[in-house]
Amino acid sequence: MDRPTKRPASADGDEKPTPTSLTHPVSPPLKKRRLAAHPDTKPVAQSAVPSRAFNSPFQLTKIRDLPSEMNKDTVTLKGILDDPLISECWEFNYLHDIDFLMAAFDDDVRHMVKVHVVHGFWKREDPNRLELQDVASRYPNVSLHNAFLPEMFGTHHSKMMILLRHDDTAQIVIHTANMIVRDWTNMTQAVWLSPRLPLMKSSQQVSSQEEAKIGSGAKFKIDFLNYLCAYDTRRTTCKPIIDQLAKYDFSAIRGSLIASVPGRHKLNNASPTRWGWAAMEQALKAVPVHKAKSEIAVQISSIATLGPTDTWLKNTFFRALSGGGGQGATPQPPPPTDFKVIFPTPDEIRKSLDGYLSGGSIHTKTQSPQQVKQLAYLQPIFCHWANDSAAGAELADDAVIKEAGRKRAAPHIKTYIRYGNKSDQSIDWALTTSANLSKQAWGEAVNSAGEMRIASYEIGVLVWPGLYADDATMKATFLTDSLADGEVEEGKSAVALRVPYNLPLQAYGEAEVPWVATASHLEPDWEGRTWQHS
Repeated sequence: MDRPTKRPASADGDEKPTPTSLTHPVSPPLKKRRLAAHPDTKPVAQSAVPSRAFNSPFQLTKIRDLPSEMNKDTVTLKGILDDPLISECWEFNYLHDIDFLMAAFDDDVRHMVKVHVVHGFWKREDPNRLELQDVASRYPNVSLHNAFLPEMFGTHHSKMMILLRHDDTAQIVIHTANMIVRDWTNMTQAVWLSPRLPLMKSSQQVSSQEEAKIGSGAKFKIDFLNYLCAYDTRRTTCKPIIDQLAKYDFSAIRGSLIASVPGRHKLNNASPTRWGWAAMEQALKAVPVHKAKSEIAVQISSIATLGPTDTWLKNTFFRALSGGGGQGATPQPPPPTDFKVIFPTPDEIRKSLDGYLSGGSIHTKTQSPQQVKQLAYLQPIFCHWANDSAAGAELADDAVIKEAGRKRAAPHIKTYIRYGNKSDQSIDWALTTSANLSKQAWGEAVNSAGEMRIASYEIGVLVWPGLYADDATMKATFLTDSLADGEVEEGKSAVALRVPYNLPLQAYGEAEVPWVATASHLEPDWEGRTWQHS
């Protein structure tokens, strides 16, 4: 598939600052309201202090060619959009199939839903842009919007939908799939669905920055609207949806928005919203983590050129992910952390449901001298997606395999998970996002002017157990979004987190290398095809 042409850097180099506050009310002060009970709350046991279990905040998409027992609790695009009450949809993505998108809406209202498609094909003669224009012309209710891209190697990579309904509710859908058939068929993807957001009541007031705590709906709203404002840096794109969303109550949302917008961003400005790795660093200051040695699993579908040494990876990105401890806590040195990078090998692509065809969506390179050096420092922390490689490192004799049911559904999903206690798969925090392992997505290291530079648009949601209850724990679940009876201690709270890969992780063997789509692979896949890169 052709990749879109990248836009040259802007002449002036800098972009206008993203607005950090709006004239509309944002959300009610936390002290003047109570958090509504989460719809996934359910009693687990009868006791003087009832236990509470919460379903996974992230869901997996349905895999067409897997049996029903491996598709429990999954979602489809049709399941999200086939609602006759949807009046307006804003769809943000990297790749778009408008016919596929429109087919997911309810048959009776498809021609009436106002659909806005936000893409990153800025060049007028770009074949992707021309194709979008041609298809959109057949739908009078579809409008196209070109995202502002000032950076040479930047892309509009965010994957999101905003839905407005006739019943005066709104919903935000943040996911990992391109808006194309292949991504919603046999590839592993994740979806975060916000609760239905009601209109604000006239008595609700603007939240101050101090009241909008990290993880609250008020803070999410500020960050989300600031993200949308970034599209309007040079031209009006998202102002209509910003004006509408400002009227909605976000208080039911549990999570922290972790997004990226292109440009140079100062880390010492007054904005309440940070971007890229700085957003993770800021959010994790509010997240309690285990003080013992932990493991952070970085599971992605693309690895860009990070540099011939691991300086950026360790000193910028991994350092940002290593933080934690809780808001207001006395600063402590971060606990020691092991990092693992989960990425498929050529053999895992060959065995996947779509064979080599799925490999076109999964990217890294190992050809240039710089890329060879990068492979050398990544190879010791590489782990398999499927965890059943005969050439991989042997698992411990007493290892108990936790089956996620996705080892043959190639990963386009991106997850970052901190396991606080590997013995019981308890989780300190989890992020699902469009952002792969790249400087373009997460941002360069801070320069001498105190700026970090980001090239692309990305968006994701960070969650942790303390968002649900002070005593809550988060536990890995497999093949289901919910915890089984008996998994929640009496009088305690627990949150399920649907893990998309098997545990424990299997490290690469010494001779194993990651899948490279720009190389030729002559060993046939399970359908007898070979992969010839031209």
